[in-house]
Amino acid sequence: MQLKDKVVLITGASSGFGASAAFLFAHEGAKVILVARRLDRLQKLANDIQEQGYEALAIPVDIASLAEIRLMVQSALDFYGQIDILFNNAGFGRMDWFENLDSERDIEPQIAVNLTGLIQVTRAVLPHMIDRGEGHIINMSSVTGWTAAPLYSVYAATKFGVRGFSDALRREVRHLGIHVSAIYPGSAVTEFSNQTSDKSIKKKFKTPARLSMTSDYVAAKVVQVAWRPRRALILPWWMGIIIWINNHFPGLSDWAQIRFSKKYHK
Repeated sequence: MQLKDKVVLITGASSGFGASAAFLFAHEGAKVILVARRLDRLQKLANDIQEQGYEALAIPVDIASLAEIRLMVQSALDFYGQIDILFNNAGFGRMDWFENLDSERDIEPQIAVNLTGLIQVTRAVLPHMIDRGEGHIINMSSVTGWTAAPLYSVYAATKFGVRGFSDALRREVRHLGIHVSAIYPGSAVTEFSNQTSDKSIKKKFKTPARLSMTSDYVAAKVVQVAWRPRRALILPWWMGIIIWINNHFPGLSDWAQIRFSKKYHK
């Protein structure tokens, strides 16, 4: 798919993978629609992109609100007349033992944003793509959507849901000219990673820097998937080995992670 003059809608665009992808898509000649809750950050990002000679439109939206999602998609269509690529990137996580998670602050919002919001944004955009007979939906999941680790119970549940939704939707709409791809990144250095838990837990279970990706690296891979659609992309490549072990030797995977929980879960 050529990206020049394509309209790309990016949720969670105010930071991390979304902001990096916005710059890269714009540099490919695409018109980017930036969606997130924080208008100040969105507007600054849009201004930065426009100052470089590219097109960007900022629309503040709470992905947990269906009414705001519908208004956002209609506004995007009114402005550009089409949405060629939807990059469902909005999401957040809470890293803690399950009994410590607060229902209203940690559990319900994760499900509302990471899974329900992604589904509802897709549902709002899909009829337009079906009418045009083309489009590409790229869903940001996580390696926890393949192998669920301690401390990520609810987050893993949402990302497993994104994987199931992506697989089912791809099989529904591919014959209609619409691609559906899912990205499964491991640890990355972003604002997201700094907000997953309190400092004590984050310090104790922090991923070594040498094993973490940058947001620019992941965003570049997203743009590559937009260029050449594929079903799934696991990042970095060696995480595929861990997923393979988890799938083929679940007893071994359980043993290792139960030992972890036994050591730290007091």
